[in-house]
Amino acid sequence: MEAVVASIVAVIGTLLGSAVTHVFQSRAADRSERFARAERLRQERIDAYCAYAGALLDYRRVLVHRWFVLNDENRCDEDSPALREEMYKTRYTAQEAMFRAQMVTDDAEVLARAEQVMSDVTELHWAEDRETLTALRAATRQGIRDFVAATAPRVR
Repeated sequence: MEAVVASIVAVIGTLLGSAVTHVFQSRAADRSERFARAERLRQERIDAYCAYAGALLDYRRVLVHRWFVLNDENRCDEDSPALREEMYKTRYTAQEAMFRAQMVTDDAEVLARAEQVMSDVTELHWAEDRETLTALRAATRQGIRDFVAATAPRVR
């Protein structure tokens, strides 16, 4: 009888040890998976935010260049189809990058800043005089910096 009881205790102990090990391994695997997912999302956010800021800078550069081509009487360049095409291409790239940045965030402030800075940069196209252009250039430069500053804490 003692042998049967000892066998039952041994089997129960083995099953209990196996169950506890399974629980701990499952928790460790879940924790590792959550960490890996969070790290992938963090990296994706870094990539998306950087790509958007870079695309905005490029779009801004093209708009300023085109403004000078159209409005500076000292320039002999003409507004060419190639320059307009570059403007449209950089705007498309910036919009695509904005959508990507918006898709990886769940923060309303980042969403609003992304829309606002795109709108502000696009205003460069409509600047009527040099003073307005200068003010918009400074504002958009700061707007892009503010976007980067707002997103940086969210990827640390």
